[in-house]
Amino acid sequence: MRKDDCIFCRIANGEIPSKTIYEDGEFRVILDLGPMTKGHALVLPKEHFDNLYELPGEWCKNAFALAQKMAVQMTEKLSCDGFNLLQNNKEAAGQTISHFHIHLVPRYRADGLELSGEQQSPTQEELEAVRKQLI
Repeated sequence: MRKDDCIFCRIANGEIPSKTIYEDGEFRVILDLGPMTKGHALVLPKEHFDNLYELPGEWCKNAFALAQKMAVQMTEKLSCDGFNLLQNNKEAAGQTISHFHIHLVPRYRADGLELSGEQQSPTQEELEAVRKQLI
């Protein structure tokens, strides 16, 4: 179900104009208005889900299958050198709009975009403690 006060619901359902590059019954893919690189796009479901935690399994499968299809097409047509898929959940992870979406970010050798953060160096014991929490 869509939310009337959600800007991404309104864009995904065609109520707000966008630079659409793909659309089907479940999703709209649009060019980002503040792109990180040339061709940066967003996969938006037409139904409202706040984030990955709320996304039903079938929607998740379809969203990432579409992201893969678009990455292949965009790599071919834009001649990019690589590709990032970004999907943020909740404010602490950088989600600024509470509507599930996937960023499609074409990468170019000298684009200057830095997405990697400083890596941690946990001990084997710390890794084992986390592993035990997760199983």
